[in-house]
Amino acid sequence: GLLFGSIAVLDLRLLGVSRSLSARTLAKHVLPWTAASFLLIVPSGFLMFSAHASEFIQSPVFVVKMCLILAAGANAALFHTITFRTADVWDSEEMRRLPPPPSARLAGAPSLLLWISVIACGRVLAYF
Repeated sequence: GLLFGSIAVLDLRLLGVSRSLSARTLAKHVLPWTAASFLLIVPSGFLMFSAHASEFIQSPVFVVKMCLILAAGANAALFHTITFRTADVWDSEEMRRLPPPPSARLAGAPSLLLWISVIACGRVLAYF
């Protein structure tokens, strides 16, 4: 919940919600929570995987979940290396009245969809 919540807050800002808030300032507040929660999730996921490795490896849902996580990571990396570097232009006080640029929205929307799909796969995984 903490991982998705911290990601969703920034993604919604990238989609144009709460334009009065600076995306850069918001990112400074939520990204440490994202990183910390990811550092907690990885070992717990690894422990769960190691307890049920043969079952998970045979599950197509698990493979889809891992691919979605990789895609979400790639999306985040592209956003931070390309779009977020220009935030000083599109996130300025004057520009915040306008919708975020398409590149920011094209990072935020897929991110939300990918992480919702990861969560759905995790829930479905229990039944396969």
